Parts: sequence; structure tokens; C-alpha cells
Amino acid sequence: MSTMWLCVVCFFAVAKLVAPQSIINSIPGFSGGLPFILETGYVGVGKSEEVQLFYYFIESERSPEDDPLVLWLTGGPGCSGFSGLVYEIGPLSFDYAKSKSNSPKLKLNPYSWTKVANIIFVDAPVGTGFSYAKSSEAYNISDTLAVAELYEFLQKWLKVHPKFLTNSLYVMGDSYSGIIIPILVQKISDGNEVGQEPRMNLKGYVLGNPLTNEHDDLNARIPFAHLKTLISDELYESTKNNCKGEYRNVDPNNAACVDDLGIFTECTEKIFTGQILEPTCQQLSPKPRTRVSKWDPDTLVEDSVDLLRSITHLPEPRAWCREYNYLYSYIWANDKTVQKALRIREW
Repeated sequence: MSTMWLCVVCFFAVAKLVAPQSIINSIPGFSGGLPFILETGYVGVGKSEEVQLFYYFIESERSPEDDPLVLWLTGGPGCSGFSGLVYEIGPLSFDYAKSKSNSPKLKLNPYSWTKVANIIFVDAPVGTGFSYAKSSEAYNISDTLAVAELYEFLQKWLKVHPKFLTNSLYVMGDSYSGIIIPILVQKISDGNEVGQEPRMNLKGYVLGNPLTNEHDDLNARIPFAHLKTLISDELYESTKNNCKGEYRNVDPNNAACVDDLGIFTECTEKIFTGQILEPTCQQLSPKPRTRVSKWDPDTLVEDSVDLLRSITHLPEPRAWCREYNYLYSYIWANDKTVQKALRIREW
């Protein structure tokens, strides 16, 4: 699940108001007009609509009236919906062969899910991507509050786009959205039961590589590494016995367990755990990790930010690794011409 820590979310906008929704016909980095319908906009939610959630909406290229409506949530928490749009299931992807470090180029993705579905990519929770709040207090977020704001977002979005009310609705996402989506789907279902308007034609949800429980997910890394033959039988058995199967909340006084986890780290730190056949960027992070900090998600987030900063200072040519691809979204989204084209508000 390495990509959940490598999402570029530091989009900066420079508070003029623009229309709540806009159809975007062209964007910097893509040659010519867009061959699909792209709408961007903001939906105000929460108390006095202090939270303004930004979204990208792309109509199905097949039959918008009949094809499903998908609400796509990227993980993190704090990964922009643009990540799902350009790196995962959307109609655009970066053209790495033609891109330069300060001039990312975009191309069509022939495998886009928008060929058969209408998809809303939302920047959530508040503070993600181009979503913002009108007060500092509104930036205080929790999973429960994030779900409430997403439910209100969807209600208001459908009221503005009533032609999609009868389309089958699916809520989809990956990574940390494995925590958010089941709660949101339950809230939608409960709302339908008590007659909340608009009634949503909910059909199901899809989770890709989801986080379900941080403790259990992180604790599963050692047995998973053993299953993939990344560590030896001997190390696996020793670690399991010395740590008593607990690899997340490690007792620092348990020297045997700490030593085994240190060996595990040494065996795997140069492996890109998201795709073990690809090179890793891990060695570029300027912050050395302790033997236990490798298991701390907060450390992983800090390392990801440090990684992006370090890439910009590397000499050309650089050895490729997948994490470099995320730098393009940071550069592209912070370009003022891009923000103008997407009708991003200043705040």
C-alpha cells in the first residue's frame, strides 16, 4: 500500500469567486480540445457552507444518461481526486516520454473507466487538493465529519445535476477510503430509508487495496513478505516467536523482537513494496529511519514529502522509480495557468 503515502496533495491557490461549476474545454499540457466532457466546481458543505469541496466530473463517453454514476474517493487521507483521475482510472495520464521536469504533458488513457461510467473525482476531506475552508476551525476533520461532508456534497451535487438521479450510483475508492466508503454507503442507505432527498439510486461500492484497520493491515506486512519470499523462513519464524505476532505496537524493551524487525527492515528497505519488481526511491529520503519508525505511518508521510523535495535536486538523468511520477502532478497543479483553466478559486 505504498502509494497511499505518496499522494501529492500540496496544491496552492492564490479569494476571488468563480462560477460554482464550469465546463473545461482545454487544459495546459494536453494538445487540442478535450474529447470528453470535463466539469470542475465547488460544493459548499457544513455550517454556513464554510467547507468548499472541489471536484472534477467527467461524463461517460458511451451513454451518460444510462451509464452508472461513480463517486471516486482517493486515499491518504488527503490525496487529491486528481490522483485517481490521472494515475488510476481517469481519461488522462501523464506522457512521461514527452514531459520535462517543469513542463508535464498529458495524453489520453485508453483504459479509462469514463468510457463506460460518469465519474466524480472529489478533493476530500477539506484541505485536500483545491478544497478549502473559510475558517481555521473548519479544517478540523475526523472520519465521521468527512463522511457527513461527503454525504452533503453528494446530495447537493445531485440537486444541481438532476439528470443523474436515476443512474445507478456506486461509491468507489482505494487505500484509506476503505475506512470512509463503508460508512458513507451506510449513511446513503440510511438516508434513503428515512426519505432523505434526493433519493440516491445506490447499487454498491468498490474498494481497491483498501485500508481496513491500521493495526491489522500493518501487522500483516511480515507474514505477507514471507508469503512473497521476501524474507527467509528462519527470519519469519524468529520474528513471529520473539514478537508474539505483534509487529505494530512493539515493546522497545523486547530486544529480540526489535532486532528481528531491524533485520526485516534491512532485508526489505531497498524493495519497492508496491511492486517488488520495480526500483525504489527509498534511499533518496534524507531522513534515516530507526528500526521501529519504519512501522509508523506518520514517518512514512514525512518521508514522502521529503522524497518529493529531494527529487527536484537530483542531477539529470535520474534513475526511474514510480514515485517520481507523482512529482508531475505537483508541478502541473501548482501552475497558475492550470489553476486558471480549471477555474480554481483564490483564497
